[in-house]
Amino acid sequence: MLHTTTATTASTDATGEAPGVDIRDQIRQLMDSDKRLSQNKVALQAGISPTTLSQWLGGNYAGNNESVEAKLQRWLETTQAARAQADQMPAAPRYVKTPTAECVITTMRYAQMAGDIAIVYGGAGLGKTAAAMEYARRAPNVWLATMTPASAGVVPSLQVIAEALGLLNVPSGANNLHAAICRRVKDTNGLIVIDDAHVLSENALDQIRAINDSTQVALVLIGNERAYARMTGGNRAAYLDRLYSRIGKKLPLRKSAPADIAALLDAWMVEDAKARAQLTDIAGKGGGLRTMTKVLRLASLYATAEKRDLNSDDVRAAWRELGGVE
Repeated sequence: MLHTTTATTASTDATGEAPGVDIRDQIRQLMDSDKRLSQNKVALQAGISPTTLSQWLGGNYAGNNESVEAKLQRWLETTQAARAQADQMPAAPRYVKTPTAECVITTMRYAQMAGDIAIVYGGAGLGKTAAAMEYARRAPNVWLATMTPASAGVVPSLQVIAEALGLLNVPSGANNLHAAICRRVKDTNGLIVIDDAHVLSENALDQIRAINDSTQVALVLIGNERAYARMTGGNRAAYLDRLYSRIGKKLPLRKSAPADIAALLDAWMVEDAKARAQLTDIAGKGGGLRTMTKVLRLASLYATAEKRDLNSDDVRAAWRELGGVE
């Protein structure tokens, strides 16, 4: 026997009555308005199985409907609240054409045109990754593979590259992955961008270098200064000489340039002179433009909530909340 209920949540109208609002309709409307919300995603976020959600939406779930509806009601309220807050969140500029970002893009363009290897290295928060993403939007056959400590080895790093290339069913093993990657990129005049290359082992870096040797596909390694230092000094430098000797262009980035900071502040439409000075100082600290952008986003939220322009008090409050020390 099926146990079904009418899925409603209480609200009041002008007469003080409490008409039923169908939770099913609300969830369907939300999924219709946002194509990113599949039934599977809603189910996972709500903490129920996709099969349970499908049956419940169809009104024929035979289990504990009250428990399912309680979970979906919590998910619905949380999602609606998050979207209301997101509507107030100031949108960060998608891409800001800073001098440093354009230097990164020029380096990538050279590597792709020449089928060469380039390295972009420097401190965190200088816009390296943002520039790489922008170049990938502009140019054909550019694949961005972001490494993590978990992908430091040969096989995991090749798996990350294969996924970036859309190769999802490659048999396991370094040889199979290398062969599949080479088949995919050969004769494409493409570019593989390896972000956070500094986490890779020497063997992984050498294996990635071999992709360029086999196919002449361009490679750009992005990382911190350790990525470059490992190739030029220390006990392992000789081991990486096969990679270092093939690098056709090097772009060191030391710190946020004043013109980069000014361009970002202009893009965020920060006009208050004192606020600009504070943010410029923050950009010169650890984390660079990334930290400044986080402070800007939070400070802008304060100003937006009060329907006014951002000022120095907003910057100071945001900086403190993020753990900054004046």
